[in-house]
Amino acid sequence: MRVAVIGAGPAGIVAALRAAELGATTTLLSRGAFGGMAANDGPVPVRTLAHAARLARDARQLAQYGIAAGETQLDYVRLLNRVQQVVTQVRTHEALRSALERAGVTVVEEAGTVRFVDANTLEFERGPRLAADRVILCTGGASRRLPIPGFDLTATHSDAWALSAVPASMLVIGVGATGAQVASVFNELGSHVELFEAGPRILATEDEDVSAEMAACFRARGIAVVESFGRIDRFESTSSGVRMIYSNGDRSQAAEASVAVVAIGWQADTLGLNLAAAGVSPTPRGYVAVDEYLRTSAPHVFAAGDVTGRMMFVPHAMYDGYAAATNAVQGLTLVAYDQVSPVGSFTDPEYAHVGMTEAEARAGHEIVVAKVPYSEAVRPIIDGHTDGFCKLVVDRATHAMLGCHIVGERAVELAQIAAVGLASAARVEDLARIPWSFPTYTNVFGRAVIGAARQLNQSGIWSAEELAQPAGQF
Repeated sequence: MRVAVIGAGPAGIVAALRAAELGATTTLLSRGAFGGMAANDGPVPVRTLAHAARLARDARQLAQYGIAAGETQLDYVRLLNRVQQVVTQVRTHEALRSALERAGVTVVEEAGTVRFVDANTLEFERGPRLAADRVILCTGGASRRLPIPGFDLTATHSDAWALSAVPASMLVIGVGATGAQVASVFNELGSHVELFEAGPRILATEDEDVSAEMAACFRARGIAVVESFGRIDRFESTSSGVRMIYSNGDRSQAAEASVAVVAIGWQADTLGLNLAAAGVSPTPRGYVAVDEYLRTSAPHVFAAGDVTGRMMFVPHAMYDGYAAATNAVQGLTLVAYDQVSPVGSFTDPEYAHVGMTEAEARAGHEIVVAKVPYSEAVRPIIDGHTDGFCKLVVDRATHAMLGCHIVGERAVELAQIAAVGLASAARVEDLARIPWSFPTYTNVFGRAVIGAARQLNQSGIWSAEELAQPAGQF
């Protein structure tokens, strides 16, 4: 069997490896560089820039801890060089790349646009036509555009990471995860940032407490946050950058900056694929439609990752790539399912969650909520990073976690701990018996667990005396 995988991001890499391991003659086609958006334009470069922003932030604390140092200065060109070094190193040393070579996968990088000629034939800009019995689409996503006059004057998050200098000012329109990260990084690097969110709150998919806390933290750091701003009428060029004209009701307003970054959503990257030639149908929102086996409307074509519009995160893309390849080669045996999904963002402060929001949980469960402010926890006080909280949402009947929401230092790592508890359906009293190390950020989660356990055990079982007992003594 001949299998062609289009897209060499996390979904495509795993799909190609799995297909080859199952005995298929496999070709992996990448429009650009190996690694896809995750390595070249997503988490890897973003986290590198965020690390630089954190270093700049932490440098301001040195005097607090008795360390004398001169004023820090940013060399943005050198920072971008470091970002490129990291990206190149990740691509070069990616463990799955060597696994692909050992499995005999033919990898075609910088293939350019790949398109269907007919149902089983592909052509690409830099190579001969390719015949395939099965095709797996893993082409990822792209920033959504708006049909607004002057939209070509705006930038995407990709353009923001590739700027040659830190702009004096920046408008960020759309405050989901991408917009929040762009705003946070460039604010720390020296830009004056204004955030514009059309909805009533930023980070609308997060718990309401997270949205409120992040908005407050952004404002405290000098970022202007404008929620429910109305609608954009047009963008105009100015002598120093770009102007956004927007209106709310009958009132027209303007905001100007050196750069305007629009981050209003993510859409399937299917440009040029000519999916109709293969009989592949889209969803109403423009993603590639798949069934529970990740099979498209064309029985021989499967899809995985962001292009399907499902769970658009790296771990899910990798699992979907594995499932799609298994089903393509062996037949329909693996069902794609929604996994426990810890999600976070490398803003300052970080925020992260796993499971239901408080509002979602209240709609179907009787719950208890335990919330520990970072300002009352020892490690954040030691480190001087006291913004934020850890909040647990727990089912009163089963005592199992329904959700965990965190704002603050190390939030993304803490969410991974919570995910283990959620996936295992552990009761909070069982989690409370774990001797969480002290003083650590993990201990903040431990305190929240104990707080929930105490609420659920009104008989007094979680007294101070009993909490001091070692694990296994209850």
